[in-house]
Amino acid sequence: MIHYDRNRRYFAVALAALAGCVDAIGFLSADGYFVSFMSGNTTRLGVALGSSPRHALVPALLIGGFIVGVTGGSLISMAAGRWRKPAITALVAMLLLIGAAARALGAEPVMLGTLVLAMGAINNTFQRGGEVAIGLTYMTGALVKLGQGLAQHLAGRPTPGWSSWAILWGGLLSGAVLGAFLENRLPLGCLWVAAAWAIFMVACAFKLPAES
Repeated sequence: MIHYDRNRRYFAVALAALAGCVDAIGFLSADGYFVSFMSGNTTRLGVALGSSPRHALVPALLIGGFIVGVTGGSLISMAAGRWRKPAITALVAMLLLIGAAARALGAEPVMLGTLVLAMGAINNTFQRGGEVAIGLTYMTGALVKLGQGLAQHLAGRPTPGWSSWAILWGGLLSGAVLGAFLENRLPLGCLWVAAAWAIFMVACAFKLPAES
């Protein structure tokens, strides 16, 4: 996060907020399972395997779908090269549109499947050396870096930009608040809002300088 310019940081925060929004919608639609937070699903998978194996299928499928989304997004990012950000955000927008249509048709399993694929793919947006540079759907690493930056600050060894991790976390949180609000008040329209948001992010991605 601290290695990127201001526009890319804002872009990352906006995408993290989108991820938070979609995850909140998925969480409320899937009986407490997550479409982006795979640590939580892994814990639920472990609990199910240890206490009630028949309940292990859902978290296992969600984790598998997330991996497929990451893999597919990674392949697309490699093919897109310097236009990775527009390509990935376009993929996410397409999947969210399919998810919104599936919900409108009453196909909840299809909806959840497209959401988890989208959240897996979105993590390919920021890469350095072929690896994820900014995780957009999970914030444990961001909070660790925030804590480390705070420690450096308190020790008199300030690291420029460390507070950006707090802003990234705040983006995910604010998006989750919005997603829960929309799911409760606009259940058939909330994913269309998220899809429109993703389409807007495609336009923003094209305005960022292409990366080598």
